[in-house]
This record gives sequence, C-alpha cells and structure tokens, in this order.
Amino acid sequence: MTARLPTPQRSDASPVPVEVRPFLAFARALLDSSFSVAPEQVTTFLKAISLLGPRSMEDIRQAGIAALAPPPDRKTEFDAIFRAIFYGEVATLPGGGEDEDANVRESGGAREERDETLKKQTAGEMTSALEQLAVRSFDAVGNDTDAIRFVRSLSRSLPVRRSFRRLRTKAHGQMDLRRSLRSTIAADGDVPKPAFRRRKSVTRRVVMLIDISGSMKQHTADYMTVAHDIMQATDHAEIFTFGTRLTRITGALRVRDRELALARASEAVDDWDGGTRIGTSLLSFLAIPRFAAFARGSVVVLLTDGLERGDHTDMEKAIRRLATRAFRLSLLTPLAGDPRFRPGTAALSAILPLLDDLADGSSIARIRNFVLTLGRQAPSAEEIWRRRTDDRYH
Repeated sequence: MTARLPTPQRSDASPVPVEVRPFLAFARALLDSSFSVAPEQVTTFLKAISLLGPRSMEDIRQAGIAALAPPPDRKTEFDAIFRAIFYGEVATLPGGGEDEDANVRESGGAREERDETLKKQTAGEMTSALEQLAVRSFDAVGNDTDAIRFVRSLSRSLPVRRSFRRLRTKAHGQMDLRRSLRSTIAADGDVPKPAFRRRKSVTRRVVMLIDISGSMKQHTADYMTVAHDIMQATDHAEIFTFGTRLTRITGALRVRDRELALARASEAVDDWDGGTRIGTSLLSFLAIPRFAAFARGSVVVLLTDGLERGDHTDMEKAIRRLATRAFRLSLLTPLAGDPRFRPGTAALSAILPLLDDLADGSSIARIRNFVLTLGRQAPSAEEIWRRRTDDRYH
C-alpha cells in the first residue's frame, strides 16, 4: 500500500521539546506499522542520537537500526518509514500491516486503542487471525482455601538455581579463607572454628503466556486467576497475554486484591476473545530484548490450545527459540482434558519434540497441580505422549 506517514501534531503546551518530536514520531510510525518497539528502545534511540551528534541523517538511521532492532526481513519497510518521517517522502509499504503482525503493549505504558472490528465473529467457534478488539470483565472470585494453599506451597515447589552471590554458613560449603584469617588474627593466633560460605539459591523466574483468543474464551478467567495467584506467591514472575496482540500485564496482577487486579488487567488488554496469532505473538515477545531476557533460564508456561491458523512455521520457529532460552518449556492445553486427545495437528506435532511438558490445562485445579510439579524432573513431552499412544494401540 502507498501512504504518507505524517508527523503527529502536538500543541505548543506539550512538554516534549520540538527537537525530539520527529524522533518520537518515527518510533510511533514503527509501532503503527506493527514493529516491536519497547519504551526502553525509544529511550536508547534518543540517547544514541545525542551521543552521535548527529553529523548526518545516516547517523540517525544507524542509531535507529542499532536501538530499535528492526527484523532483517523488514529493513526495506524500516527505511521507507524513515524516509517518510525525516524526508517527507511517500512510503510504499508491503500490504497487510495491522492484520498480519502482532502489536506489543504493556499495561500502564501503552496508548489506549479501540479500533472498529473488521468482521463480526462468534467467540469460541473457530480459531482465526482476525483482530477483534474488545474488553472483558471477570466475575469476582474469592480467595478460596485451595488458592491460599497453592500460594503457600508454590514458593517451595518452583525450581531454583544457584546465584553468584554467597552466604555465610556455619558448616557445609567452601571455606571462607578471608573470614577465617581475620578470626585467627582477632584471637591472637589461636585457630578458631573455620568459617564457611556457599552460593545462594534463588527461585527461577516463571514466565506465563496466556492465549486469550475466542477459542479459549471459556478458560480465560481460570488462567487469569492462576496467573494472579502466581504473582502473589513469587516476586520472580512475568505474565503476558496474546491473541492478535502481545500485552504485558505483570504490573496489573501485582495488586493483592484479585478483583481489582483482574479489572486492571481487563482494562490493559484490548484483544479479548478475538483472533489468534500464536507464532507471531511469540516472535514479538522474543523480538524485544527485555522480554526475551525474561525467558532466559526461566520456567516458561504457555496456556493455549495450540491451534495455530494457517502455516505453523512461525510458531515452530518461536518455540524452538524459546526452548533454547528456557530452563523448562511447558504447554498446557485444555484439549488435553479429553482422554482421546493426541497432539496430532501439524503445529503440535512439529513443536512436541521441543517441549518439556505438554499437559492438561482444562481447569484451575489441574493447572495448579502441574505448576506445583515444576521443580521436579519429568520425562520429555514427546516421550510421555509416545507412551500414551503406544498404550492406546497395544
């Protein structure tokens, strides 16, 4: 499509300096064209320009490439938007735009959007890539006994890793030679009991990505409830939703009151009960350095039916990259609640060897029970489902 990308107009009372506005307009134009741009990347872009001078427009372009990190296959589109903003040229962009790429939002940090729906769709009847923006309200759910027990047990059930920081200990571990020598000097040469130290153990981060598309509508409330419980049980958790967009709702779910937290999450997310772009949303998550860093060494849990629309190449690519970063990669699907379920679709068959777990996500109780087993070693998902298939036919 051919379009001119105008610089957004601001009033003279705007606190943003006039000199900065073209650069912010460029970042906004990239966002409008479905590039994955986080607020931190925009800040880095502005700092890079300040450091470079800049002496030429090419310096600005190179700073944009370094800080905003456009995908290699979209460099041409990136350059077209750059020329449209800074030279006033007419940008010729590939067709598709908003309907083919997932947007990225953060609760509390993104602009509010309510676009008109392109096509009406009955939620839950089919899996679609159509973007349907909507709001969602959740019924108030009390802190029942099971939830309280789950929150108390989770901190002891999550896997841990050894930190580079060390703790003093009375026994077991490595001898702390420095402290031991100081004690000897303080005791006028007498040899006291030696001091020891060991590396500190910290809980691994939990990264949960929740499918909120129309096909998952009846399970969304349960998934959000579990996500809120996890946020209350550990400080090392990140929660995202995805349908046609990727939204970080960690901040919204930090609120202790569940009803208020779910209300804030509902306001932060635009694409409730719409279409689904699993592969594109996961690639958007990995394209933002700060988000991709969350997955490194973490327990990544995907709550989705895994029904990718059309070609599953993007989904397989994203899962493969997540598997190389995550300590444990699990996919919980409500379809596994049916005893007859087998991962026979093209998408699930392709990603099954990459998963550590493919488990039942059909109810709150089963999700909680699974999360409480994350600290234990388990056979690979492929091995488990191969055994089940063999048992079925023998």
